[in-house]
Amino acid sequence: MSLRRSIYKTPAQLRAMVEPGLITAAALDAARALIAPGVTTAELDAAASAVITARGAKSNFQMVRGYRHTICASVNEQVVHGIPGRRVLEPGDIVSIDAGAEYKGWNGDSAFTSVLADASRPDVVAERQRLSDVTEGSLWAGIAALATASHLGEIGAAVQGHIEANAPATGYGILREYVGHGIGRKMHEAPSVFNYRVPDRGPEVRPGLVLAIEPMVVTGDQATFIEDDDWTVSTLDGGAGSHWEHSVAVHEDGIWVLTAPDGGAAGLAAFGVTPREIP
Repeated sequence: MSLRRSIYKTPAQLRAMVEPGLITAAALDAARALIAPGVTTAELDAAASAVITARGAKSNFQMVRGYRHTICASVNEQVVHGIPGRRVLEPGDIVSIDAGAEYKGWNGDSAFTSVLADASRPDVVAERQRLSDVTEGSLWAGIAALATASHLGEIGAAVQGHIEANAPATGYGILREYVGHGIGRKMHEAPSVFNYRVPDRGPEVRPGLVLAIEPMVVTGDQATFIEDDDWTVSTLDGGAGSHWEHSVAVHEDGIWVLTAPDGGAAGLAAFGVTPREIP
């Protein structure tokens, strides 16, 4: 199979990926609206599940062997793949929600981070909010780079560059073992999308490329371990984590963020990039 056939989609296939992206965004919006002290991560999962089902789609997370939930909910030192359940959110928590939907054989995948207010710990909240803001900004920096990149390696360089320029003096850790990916008929496809500089230029960026860009950033060292549930990835040093993700399509007229209802216009404005709808 040629490289073009393996990672580049046709215009018709790109159009087919719009709806699963929008369903994914709606599911995450439903979870985001419920985030508050006293709410369990299982309740967030149920809200996202209801939206995906109502839109005639399936949770692609539930298609992963051994995983039966709609979202991943990672709290505080948990960075990614946290299992929703009875955990109750508390003031000051930083929580990352990841979800995806499959619709008519095509996939969407996206994630966001939210920080709960806590008047008794303003310094903690400010530190965690900065982490989330820098991680989100690095996501948009990577997406913006995709608009003009010639090769995939430029995305990771843009993500890391943004983090380095905006992190506190103590610096942030960027997870190395967990990276972004291609997306299409499967939630996880080639190529890998690194969130840091690599010597390999990577595949050519051309129309038909669809990527899930997802920086995962922590306040301390990037070293992690998998908890006893065999899923949850947490920091070794207990530092807080943040995870932001969007699925993005490259087409003949530009780029379009499939998991943002505005195609990414708001997030890309700061970078001088205007997304173009898929023709």
